Amino acid sequence: MLATCARPGRPSTKHSPHIAAARNVYIQTRRQRKLHFIVGGFAYLLPKTAVVLRCPTRRFRKPLITWEKDGQHLISSAHITVAPFGYLKIHRLRPSDAGIYTCSAGPAREQFVIKLIGGNHKLVARPLSLRSEEEALAVRKVSPKEALQTHKHQNGIFANGSKAEKRGLPADPGSRYDDIVSRLLEQGGWPGELLTSWEVQDSMERNTSSEEDPNAEQALLHLPFTMVTEQKRLDDILRNLSQQPEELRDLYGKHLVAQLAQDIFRSHLEHQGMLLKPSEQRFPPVAIPPHKHVSGFSSSLRTSSGEAGGGSRRPHRKPTILRKISAAQQLSASEVVTHLGQTVALASGTLSVLLHCEAIGNPRPTISWARNGEEVQFSDRILLQPDDSLQILAPVEADVGFYTCNATNALGYDSVSIAVTLAGKPLVKTSRMTVVNTEKPAVTVDVGSTIKTVQGANVTINCQVAGVPEAEVTWFRNKSKLGSSHHLHEGSLLLTNVSSLDQGLYSCRAANVHGELTENTQLLILDPPHVPTQLEDIKALLSATGPNLPSVLTSPLGTQLVLDPGNSALLGCPIKGYPTPNITWFHGGQPIATTTGVTHHILASGQILQVANLSGGSQGEFSCLAQNEAGMLVQKASLVIQDYWWSVDRLVTCSASCGNRGVQQPRLRCLLNNTEVDPAHCAGKARPAVQPIACNRRDCPSRWMVTSWSACTRSCGGGIQTRRVTCQKLKASGISTPVSNDMCTQLAKRPVDTQACNQQLCVEWAFSNWGQCNGPCIGPRLAVQHRQVFCQTRDGITLPSEQCSALPRPVSTQNCWSDACSVHWRVSLWTLCTATCGNYGFQSRRVECVHARTNKAVPEHLCSWGPRPANWQRCNITPCENMECRDTTRYCEKVKQLKLCQLSQFKSRCCGTCGKA
Repeated sequence: MLATCARPGRPSTKHSPHIAAARNVYIQTRRQRKLHFIVGGFAYLLPKTAVVLRCPTRRFRKPLITWEKDGQHLISSAHITVAPFGYLKIHRLRPSDAGIYTCSAGPAREQFVIKLIGGNHKLVARPLSLRSEEEALAVRKVSPKEALQTHKHQNGIFANGSKAEKRGLPADPGSRYDDIVSRLLEQGGWPGELLTSWEVQDSMERNTSSEEDPNAEQALLHLPFTMVTEQKRLDDILRNLSQQPEELRDLYGKHLVAQLAQDIFRSHLEHQGMLLKPSEQRFPPVAIPPHKHVSGFSSSLRTSSGEAGGGSRRPHRKPTILRKISAAQQLSASEVVTHLGQTVALASGTLSVLLHCEAIGNPRPTISWARNGEEVQFSDRILLQPDDSLQILAPVEADVGFYTCNATNALGYDSVSIAVTLAGKPLVKTSRMTVVNTEKPAVTVDVGSTIKTVQGANVTINCQVAGVPEAEVTWFRNKSKLGSSHHLHEGSLLLTNVSSLDQGLYSCRAANVHGELTENTQLLILDPPHVPTQLEDIKALLSATGPNLPSVLTSPLGTQLVLDPGNSALLGCPIKGYPTPNITWFHGGQPIATTTGVTHHILASGQILQVANLSGGSQGEFSCLAQNEAGMLVQKASLVIQDYWWSVDRLVTCSASCGNRGVQQPRLRCLLNNTEVDPAHCAGKARPAVQPIACNRRDCPSRWMVTSWSACTRSCGGGIQTRRVTCQKLKASGISTPVSNDMCTQLAKRPVDTQACNQQLCVEWAFSNWGQCNGPCIGPRLAVQHRQVFCQTRDGITLPSEQCSALPRPVSTQNCWSDACSVHWRVSLWTLCTATCGNYGFQSRRVECVHARTNKAVPEHLCSWGPRPANWQRCNITPCENMECRDTTRYCEKVKQLKLCQLSQFKSRCCGTCGKA
């Protein structure tokens, strides 16, 4: 088909060049090496970022594209590259790069505005070279704070018009979004995940720039690297503000910028949800509400993940209420609007309070409201709005309290509170619940509750306080003030690893200039039923109850007591715990109160069970169940009704084979069903009398009898000893008579009656004369002399010392008097200290060994018997005055001459000399 003819005076649209521009606003939040953009938008970037700016054209040759900056033609340089393929590259942004870049493709032109963000999240002002000299002079004359304020109001979204506009000059076209972007950078209403990191970033940047601080960069990790929004959205905000009364523009501007921040962040989460697999998503996807014109404060962000359609494709997640840190906002004297987590102070004349609650989750959470822990009763004055906000019309003092928004779905719940109070006496969020914790490692309650928990748990008591002016929180334990070591943020109290010592009454006192309010929480430490390590108490109780009755203590595994029929027994249940456990007795698994055939009495608050008149029906397993709020414990014991008896058994073997001493000793055994048991079980039975029985009373065969060996005839060198050997026969009467040796020889060989003894050599210690008294000095006039000691025979033959080891060895050294040892240490006076102050001063003295008689110096080793006095010590170890730098040693001139001042240890000691020019 032929193209439509162009009208006269109008170029043909088919053949005219076209630039495909992107109408977006970009705000860089984290450092990146390089960013790519398409012309047509605005970019607020961090310094040192490389920027690639593309100019996509149709019906135009790319090598013919030209670039301008602030109306000046651009050519390639070391800092900026103008490529022949339709793009521009700025290698590392610096303040002079801020400005308006224009891409020209024939008659088609598109602009791109670049602004820089400083280290304090403030926009970097245009370089002075781009301003007039009058403006630069004016800025230099005012303080930095006044200059910032002037800049904010000149280009602000809340001003009626800038000074340039009032002078009839056109406003800078690249500045129309500056204040919105500044608000976004200062925005406190980010989603809950960002609050902590944003506040950390702000606090860090009060003292130092985060431009090169990696910790500050880390604080923004939750934000997208570059926030993106359409220019149309910002234009809508500016147009909306221009229609508002002047006195409300600042307030509405804050709210609209907060909504814009929410939209940008949700868009970022949605984009990540599409890029990541479900298992890799760091954030749950949330729906992006459609952009719409905002008038008033009805939230445009309450659409949850279940409302946007396609909820079945989204992963299920429990509710999360969006926390916002923007303060309560007074629209006028009659209307107050706020988000959760804040405090609303009602002023006289307030006609409406609107509490916002925005939650995300899948399935869509259900919103409910409670006041001071009780469900809100709606009326014609307390209304639930369609967006789940709570509105209070004509609030009165009875409406004061903590309002809690609860978001619930099938996977869980979330809740956040907001305080509505009057200017005056503080308000404390309380709870009157009793919380019992027996398993969890940590428990958290609001003040006013009663806590019963086991030992070892971590207990947090929240004391959420509201009041205008802000109230100071103080904690007490049993009316004694607690230190700050237990305090947490926002007035909470943390007790770690609680024990019985932490039990008591904890009080939170909130006070301001108008008054104070105190709320209490009772902490009780539960002790589950357990067996005490010391059982003396229960044993004494059993003895006092039935001194002569058999008794047994129950145990977790069970104990056993065997008794005779008709006897009585005491069963003790040793249990401790707090509160005192309640004890219930069972027999055969049934409560003993309902069991027939067992005569029993429960004594000592259930700790003792007395069973009387035992029979076959009353035997079996007895158990005690002890339980309190902290847990339960079961212990068991068994009663067995059986009889024991004594049995007498004779020994099979005799104690002797002949003579008159052979006996058999009968043995008593305690039997139960013909099985031997511990004799203690038969202690109550009559013990049979047993007597030894004689056995093998007959004559013994003849045998050799020997006496003991006599003493040796010599102590050394070989001697002889003897004994007497006879043949005898032992009669049954016990008399032994000698018989002929032939009668014994037939039965055994005759033992020897003579043997050699003491065959070792006769040795002794010998020694030489004492040597001269010239050994080492061991004291004043005292030395050592030596002699040789050796082992030899009595004939004078020298032997190894081991041969005489059995004999006492004479000494080989002894002390002696020597004039050469009349020595002592002599010291001189200390020299002057080398410094007057500091840590480097020292002094010395002379130390030498001298003879006491001649007073002349001798070798020092002669005095080594006594400790050598010190010849060096530190002195004047006092801090030097800091008012002026003084030398601390007298050698500083030498230090300077040797050019040692550049060494730190010499420079500090000679700071006076080294510091001279």
